[in-house]
Amino acid sequence: MSIEVRHLTHTYGEGSALSTVALNDISFTIQEGEFVGIVGHTGSGKSTLVQHLNGLLKPTSGQVLVDGEDLNGEKVNRRVLRQRIGLVFQYPEYQLFEETVAKDIAFGPKNQGLSTAKIDARVHHAMESVHLDYQKYAEKSPFELSGGQMRRVAIAGVLAMAPKVLILDEPTAGLDPRGRDRILSMLEELRDREHTTILMVSHSMEDMARLATRLLVIAEGKLVADDTPRAVFARPDLLTRIGLDVPEAAKLCAALRGKGYDLPPDLYRMEEVRNALLALWKGADPC
Repeated sequence: MSIEVRHLTHTYGEGSALSTVALNDISFTIQEGEFVGIVGHTGSGKSTLVQHLNGLLKPTSGQVLVDGEDLNGEKVNRRVLRQRIGLVFQYPEYQLFEETVAKDIAFGPKNQGLSTAKIDARVHHAMESVHLDYQKYAEKSPFELSGGQMRRVAIAGVLAMAPKVLILDEPTAGLDPRGRDRILSMLEELRDREHTTILMVSHSMEDMARLATRLLVIAEGKLVADDTPRAVFARPDLLTRIGLDVPEAAKLCAALRGKGYDLPPDLYRMEEVRNALLALWKGADPC
């Protein structure tokens, strides 16, 4: 399943005195199985962009194509396409409302008209995917859970609809380190075990360094970079100019290079820096 964005422009309040261009002529293609990070400063247009990818917003101009079909075409079944692209908003736990965890997760599959047996299977699988034991949590109220657990229930509700693409807007926002790590581990498993196509909006360069295989960098509504994390993080001047940072490992690598250590300039993970230092140490003159 592919998503192609062609010359996407979105203007809020078009034609009014308060019109604001949120996205300006953005184009890119997402292929099946990719883990794409979307980064940019607050107000850059990231959230506006992802709301176009399952049809919540319509372009002012341009197109969003899902497997070659225009998401906003007159004859397209937008309801079916939306079911194939799951969108998890910021703080999705605020949207929980059912009396039990299982009922909340089952809400989407019920609206898809599935049989009871299929709904139960979807709920079991979704809870397993987000590391929540069915026997322990299914009949609990979601409001009895911790913030991180509630976040995982909300994500499970989207996964239960069996989307081909999962889009998450700041999925670790507001979580403590343990809750954040659980969410990231869950996403790693979805990518590696189920080959889910994932797009993730985040301010955290550490999260992107850990998970993303590709980065889209948005600034003032424009796509200013579309490349691997290694290539993007090797351009700290670009990121600094638009109010972003680089991972701590990239900062450490730059500092060590400044001290004379012969390290590659594009390291951005701590294990890479460690391994490079060990290689230098092993190759050093013992005298």
